[in-house]
Amino acid sequence: MTTTGQESAIKEQDLLKEAVRSFDVAASTLKESYRTLTARLERLDLELAERNEVLRRNLRENEEMREHLSAILESLSTGVIVADRAGVVTRCNQAAERLAGVPRATMTGESLARLLRQAGLDGDHYPVKARSGAYLTVMRTDLRNQAGESTGSLVLLQDITEIRRLEEHAQRRDRLASMGEMVGRIAHEIRNPLGSIELFASMLRRGLDGARDLKTYADHISAAVHAMDRLLTNLLLYVRPKPPRARWHDVAQVVRETLALAAHATVNGRIATRTRCDARAPRVWCDGLQIKQALLNLILNAIQAMPDGGVLTVTVHPDRTSRGHGSGVRIAVSDTGHGIDPAHRSRIFDPFFTTKETGTGLGLAIVHAIVEAHRGHIEVESAAGRGTTFSLVLPGGPTTEGERVSGEALGQATEATGDAATLTCVCEGGELDE
Repeated sequence: MTTTGQESAIKEQDLLKEAVRSFDVAASTLKESYRTLTARLERLDLELAERNEVLRRNLRENEEMREHLSAILESLSTGVIVADRAGVVTRCNQAAERLAGVPRATMTGESLARLLRQAGLDGDHYPVKARSGAYLTVMRTDLRNQAGESTGSLVLLQDITEIRRLEEHAQRRDRLASMGEMVGRIAHEIRNPLGSIELFASMLRRGLDGARDLKTYADHISAAVHAMDRLLTNLLLYVRPKPPRARWHDVAQVVRETLALAAHATVNGRIATRTRCDARAPRVWCDGLQIKQALLNLILNAIQAMPDGGVLTVTVHPDRTSRGHGSGVRIAVSDTGHGIDPAHRSRIFDPFFTTKETGTGLGLAIVHAIVEAHRGHIEVESAAGRGTTFSLVLPGGPTTEGERVSGEALGQATEATGDAATLTCVCEGGELDE
């Protein structure tokens, strides 16, 4: 081999060795890079696992929050209706479904304006009466995101039926208070000249024994004076009711005695009378005479509501929701008459309010005063053409000996004044004295 060939072989060996060294260096570098990448991947896997866990926890918390908010929304007594920017209902709660009287499936996807119009909730008066009969307030407001941009609208329905009832009750009390003060003063002023008229009429009768026709006129004068005096007595009874002479009474017996007093109004045979007295009904601590008066008014009014005949039903049941001590009694007087006009419902207990030409408008007012004096309350249910039910809910009697003795002392003190125990009934057709 020549020198040139040897040199060429040496160079090739050197190059091969250099290539092997370079390969070894590159392999070591790749191995180190692999270890670095593996470690980095392991760290990334750990970080990813941690972030996934955080995301899962956040999703779980968000789901729990969503379920919690949904439960709160469904538990609200306020109706909530949510609509998007296009005015389409996207969500509502159970209260909205109940107050609007529209099924949820029908509400969702419906136009909000059309929905409110169909439900009768688009009026601008206060309050709005829903199809369910409840009185509602309807408040509409924009629904905005955190940036303040409008994302839809929100409608809130609030049931204010009870508030409305309390408002009407307060207004009626105010009217009755002012009216009662005026009536009391007028009644006393009228009674004085009536006494004089009665005196002169009696003197005139004695002087007209021989003139029968003229004596008849004097008798008419006396009868008219007595009728006016009874009316004034009832006015004063309403304005200044006597304290109840409380005793223990069997309500079923009170009902039977009252029906006996009203028997004259059912003798024509067109009125069928039914009574249902629950034996579990407790005795009631009350003024039996006043309760009879209240029941007699209701019974005669019920009979007059059935001019073509019908069924009069009087029921007695225990009542656990009575306002007062212990369990009480519910006495219901029902008729199958023409019912009460809804426009008159809020005024039926107002004095002098009547829908009949010969009515005095004092019957139900006195009933209300008597029941309130016994710390009870009256409930009225009526349907046009199907009849009316008045329920007297009387609380239980005193629970302590001190309360019982106090009530008896009050009754004895009232009796000591010498007031006569008379039962006067005022109904829409006139007066009845027993």
